[in-house]
Amino acid sequence: MRRFVIFLLVVCPVLGHSQDRYPIHWELIAEESLNHFSALLRTDTTNPPGNETRAATYLRDVLAAEGIEGRLYALEPGRDNLVARVHGNGSKPPILVMGHTDVVGVQRESWSVEPFDAVHRDGYIYGRGSLDDKDNVTASLMLLLMLKRAEVDLDRDVIFLAEAGEEGTPEVGVDFMVDEHWDEISAEYCLAEGGGAVARDGQVRYVSIATTEKFPMRVRLVAHGTAGHGSVPRVDNAISALAMAVAKLSEWQPPMRLNDTTRAYFERLATISSDEQAERYRELLDPAEQARVQQYLSINEPQHYALLRTGISPTILSGGFRRNVIPSEAEATLDIRALPDENPRDFYADMAAVINDPNVEIIPQPIYRPAGTPSPIDNEMFEVIQRVSEQLFPHAVTLPTMLTGATDMAQVRAKGVSCYGFGPVRHEENLIAGGGAHGDDERIPEDSLLRLIQFLWYVVIGIATTP
Repeated sequence: MRRFVIFLLVVCPVLGHSQDRYPIHWELIAEESLNHFSALLRTDTTNPPGNETRAATYLRDVLAAEGIEGRLYALEPGRDNLVARVHGNGSKPPILVMGHTDVVGVQRESWSVEPFDAVHRDGYIYGRGSLDDKDNVTASLMLLLMLKRAEVDLDRDVIFLAEAGEEGTPEVGVDFMVDEHWDEISAEYCLAEGGGAVARDGQVRYVSIATTEKFPMRVRLVAHGTAGHGSVPRVDNAISALAMAVAKLSEWQPPMRLNDTTRAYFERLATISSDEQAERYRELLDPAEQARVQQYLSINEPQHYALLRTGISPTILSGGFRRNVIPSEAEATLDIRALPDENPRDFYADMAAVINDPNVEIIPQPIYRPAGTPSPIDNEMFEVIQRVSEQLFPHAVTLPTMLTGATDMAQVRAKGVSCYGFGPVRHEENLIAGGGAHGDDERIPEDSLLRLIQFLWYVVIGIATTP
C-alpha cells in the first residue's frame, strides 16, 4: 500500500490532466520521428529553387498510409504546399500547426559534414533545415499520426500546413494559401516556429514562446550629385552625401516602445537573471534609467536592444566605377525591422528629417510581411502553453517573446489568428557557438526532437480536447 501511495503521489499530478487519457509509447515515437526527420533532411529543398513538392509528397504519402488525406496546393510547379486535417466534433474552431519545407542555401566548403546527409554525430543531428524548419515539420507530422492512432476525441479540427517558400518567396507559400485557400487553413489558434527552450547544465532555464514579431521595411537610399573628375572635389559628392546619411541614421535612436509581450519578457527574464541583470531589466520600465540601460544593452546585449525599438541596419553600399571619377549616384540598402505598431509612412518621414538632405532619396521597397496585432498572453491558449511548459520543464519560466526576424505567422496573424512560436531545446552555450538556423553545420540535439514533439502533443491535447 505504501508503495502504491508513493506511485500515486508521483503520477497523479500528470494523470489529472486530459492529455494522459491517451498514453503514448514515446520510445517508439522517438525512433519513428527520427526516421521521418532524417528522410526530410535528406530531401534537398534549397530555396531557390525550392522543389518543396519533394517534401510535400513525402508527407502526403506517410499520412495517406494511415488514412489521413493530404492535399497539395501549388502556385508554381514543383512548389507544393500540403494541407492535412484530423477532424474533431466541430464544437470549437480549428487549430493550425505549421512548418515550412524549404531551406536556405549552404556553402558546402564551410560544413564539416554533408549538409543533406542527416549525419548523427556527438549527440547532434546535422543537416540544413534541422533547426529551420524540418524539426517543426516532423513534429506536426507526428502529431497528426498520433492523434489518428489514439482516436483522440477532439473538440477542434487539427490542421497541418507544410508551406513552401518561407525563406524569401512567401508568394508561393503562405501568401498563396492565405489569399487563395484560406478556408482550408482558417483557425482560431496557430502554432509554428519561432520559439524554443534554453538549457544550462542540462536543465531548461526558460521556454521562449513567440507571440509577435517585427516586420521588415527595407529601403534604398539613393544619393544624387554631379559627376566629375576625382581631382576636383565637389560639395555635392554623392558618395559623401550617402555616407553622411547612413551615419546619421546609424546614430539615430527611434523612440523606445514596449508592448505587452516585451514588457512581460523583461519582467519574467529578471526572475531568472543575476541580481545585476535583473535590476537592469527592471530599470527599462523606469523613465529616469532607460537611457543608461539602453546604452548598455546596445553594446553588450544587442539582441535585447533590438526588442526596444524599430531598428535600422545598413547592409549594402554601392557607388562609383572608377577611382578617379566622382559618380552621379551612390546607393545603400537598409534593413529596417519595425515594431508591430509602426506606421511606415510616418517612419519614412522621420528618416527624411534625420537625413535632412534633399539630394538623398528614400525609396521604400514593398513590405512583403504584414504587421499583425501581437497575440494575447492572457488567453486559454497561452495558459495551456504555460502549463505544459511547467509540466515538461518544472524549473523553467515561460517567456513571451517578440521575434526580431520574420516568419510565416505574420500573414496568419494578420488574418486575426492568435499565433504562437515554439521550438526545440537548445543548450545555452550553443546559442553563440554556431550551428544555428541558417548557419554552417546547422544541428539539433538528438533528444530535442522528441521533446519538441511532446511539447506540441500536450499543447494540442490541452487546447483541443475537453478535460
